[in-house]
Amino acid sequence: MTPGRRLSAAQARRIALAAQGFGRRRPATVTGRHVQAVIDSVAQFQIDTINVTVRAHYAPLFARLGPYDRGLLDRAADTAPRRLFEYWGHAASLLDVELQPYLRWAMRRRAQQPGADVRRILASKPELVDRILADLASGPLTARSVDNVEERRREHWGWNWSEAKHVLEYLFDSGRVAVAGRNAQFERRYGLAEDVLPAAVLAVPDPSQAGSHDALVRRAARALGVADVGALATYFYLKRAPVAAAVARLARAGELEPVEIEGLDRPHWLWHEAAVPRSLSAQALVGPFDSLVFDRRRLLDLFGVHYRIETYTPAARRRYGYYVYLVLSGDTFVARVDLKADRTRGVLLVPSAWSEEGARPDAVAPRLAAELRSLASWLGLTDVAAVPAGTLGERLVRALA
Repeated sequence: MTPGRRLSAAQARRIALAAQGFGRRRPATVTGRHVQAVIDSVAQFQIDTINVTVRAHYAPLFARLGPYDRGLLDRAADTAPRRLFEYWGHAASLLDVELQPYLRWAMRRRAQQPGADVRRILASKPELVDRILADLASGPLTARSVDNVEERRREHWGWNWSEAKHVLEYLFDSGRVAVAGRNAQFERRYGLAEDVLPAAVLAVPDPSQAGSHDALVRRAARALGVADVGALATYFYLKRAPVAAAVARLARAGELEPVEIEGLDRPHWLWHEAAVPRSLSAQALVGPFDSLVFDRRRLLDLFGVHYRIETYTPAARRRYGYYVYLVLSGDTFVARVDLKADRTRGVLLVPSAWSEEGARPDAVAPRLAAELRSLASWLGLTDVAAVPAGTLGERLVRALA
């Protein structure tokens, strides 16, 4: 790769943040147009079952737009014509529905590689696929609602997927079934793909696998602004070799520009339409499943922040807390806070708060307090309660008083 122009570390941070939709003025009233603008920027919202503060897929819009009606996101994903669909992106995610054609190669691969459980089930009940598809022809159903008389197996620590659930997940992975939404228990409601996805999307001819990788890498580059090959691959959880090949093709087409970043020895690529702000004003709580922090190495390289999810770490070994948000101010991360919504008491709990190296705690605490009050109000909570734990905890307690 021919060496390209050189970016300062601060320029690279601002490019990355602007590409992800940070730094824009928060609207007084959030509309579907604002939600669509974020979809256009990030392409996906990761889904997770943990609901300590708010479901993971709702948090990125709050980080970028401030308080908004969560029904806007629900309608974008669950109501025709859908602008989002659930599938595997970086992980289980709500993805821009326009990406569906470029994930069909993955669907075909998964269709050809059913797991051992699915092979066992279909060997004994080959009619089960047709039965399930016939059931779904009447409308979306959860796995528990599918009529199946199989005897449940009780193995593997109580994990007890029914035969219908195994086959439904296989059909979902294969693209024959899609998710029409989720119920109050956060269970998937499955429907036939042709009933869930927009006809215009289904009518797109199948792209080649190389063309699909070009489209996905193009979208990752647009979402990241500036990134190395590893980060471009991580964004949609693609293998590095085909991503590197796609990068080469996009570079030849002039869509990616090679750049050097101050302090980093790996080559990076700049999206040809990326904004390069001279300054950036942002104040946000960034959750652990936000697309800004998908690639932890990139986060460390560009922002100097070492960030790990400690949810599954034993409590005694956690450094910062169970479910920790990063605190963005301007173009740097200045703090991190462990958060939990106590819905019974109507309180947003802050078990600990920590300043990042180089931040000014006395300046950070009042701005963080304001952001936490906004988050609490958006969640329908009436108070914020912090304890003097962590390097910022005592100052935050005073700022909230």
